[in-house]
Amino acid sequence: MDRPRDVTDFANDCARYSRYWETSAARLARLPAKPRRSAQEAEAAEAIKREARAARSGFLSAHVEAVYDRLTQNRSRFIRVEQLVYDAASLVPGLVPTRAQVAAESALLQRDKDGLEIDQGIFVSAVLASASAGRHLCHAMLLPRPEALARLPELERSGRIDLGAAEVFRKGRASYIIQKNPRHLNAEDDTTLAAAEIAVDLAILDPLTQLCVLRGDVVHSGKYRGRRVLGSGINLTHLYHGKVPFIWYLQRDLGIVNKIYRGLARPDAAPDDVTGNTREKPWIAVVEGFAIGGHCQYLLVMDYVLAAQDAFMSLPARKEGIIPGAANLRLPRFTGDRIARQAIMAERRFECDSAEGRLICDEVVPQSDMDGAMDRVVEKLTGSGVVSASANRRALRIAQEPFDLFRNYFALYALEQAYCHFSPALIENLERNWNAKGRKLD
Repeated sequence: MDRPRDVTDFANDCARYSRYWETSAARLARLPAKPRRSAQEAEAAEAIKREARAARSGFLSAHVEAVYDRLTQNRSRFIRVEQLVYDAASLVPGLVPTRAQVAAESALLQRDKDGLEIDQGIFVSAVLASASAGRHLCHAMLLPRPEALARLPELERSGRIDLGAAEVFRKGRASYIIQKNPRHLNAEDDTTLAAAEIAVDLAILDPLTQLCVLRGDVVHSGKYRGRRVLGSGINLTHLYHGKVPFIWYLQRDLGIVNKIYRGLARPDAAPDDVTGNTREKPWIAVVEGFAIGGHCQYLLVMDYVLAAQDAFMSLPARKEGIIPGAANLRLPRFTGDRIARQAIMAERRFECDSAEGRLICDEVVPQSDMDGAMDRVVEKLTGSGVVSASANRRALRIAQEPFDLFRNYFALYALEQAYCHFSPALIENLERNWNAKGRKLD
């Protein structure tokens, strides 16, 4: 069946394009599994996928808002991105992979996957590129998670909740979030993200605190055994073994990172910087040991960064074959464009206690003084109250990163990161730079 090259009405196109995608999937299924394909078969598989993706782009260019409005009942319902992609698979068969299809591929090494989740990137990119649908999706991702709302009374009573991969507790006027994955140097992956986001929600919602502190847990092995580290970014071992789903990147940056930056939205009010309808607090990050990759990205949305003298920061995403979240958007504001390019494209490392490091870090202290320094910073930022903190944060955001700039950036990011996530270069980089073949999953 030839690829449809025109668009008509929505219902007719859903039927026509779904039949074509079903035919394409059947043709792909008749080929051997990816590791066993000959060069000719591999090229045939890529041609099938390339044509089907072109059809998805054409379909979405005409109908993305119709798809989104049907999924959300004309934007009366908020659906998070990690659910939206699977609801879309039910609404328009073949547009994106089903949950079962993604689960089947998740059993494979990253290099052995056909990259079905690239179609999720094509879909989410189109949603975010639409001003109306994209703003609504960003709004959905800024709402507190139901799990956080359910546990807020417990936090108010006890002052502490341990979520496994993250912990939140109250100390004085501050909420402290401890990210915990000590076996993997506090790396982030699909097993840690939900707990970390729930902890951030709870910290912001806690009515008894005025600001939030992000810190890493003590690690159990290796060079940094017995020390706290903020974190080592994405879990590269899980990535190599195919255990990091593509949608994880968008769930993280549209969710937890953007919540730290913009605060929590209300269902009845758009999270617009002009009208100021988010609930937010100032944030402090504590860099001990290192802040690598995604953990360095966290620093770019903080109001104050406190670092140990022997700590460092880096963005090794190029060496991993991916885009470092929103660092391309945010890092130049701190370091200027030239140094940002060196960090993102040439793996430049920043010592926290250096001229370049202090462009990101507000204060650098001896590791032995870290606990005392945290108390002093909390007191400094809350001593006179934080009544104007949210207003000042919004004023900075509207000048630096207004809502639609963020949305447009992630429309591009969703598409490009999808292809990066499944590129042969990613596997080659992980094997060369991370010795991924020699590392066990757990």
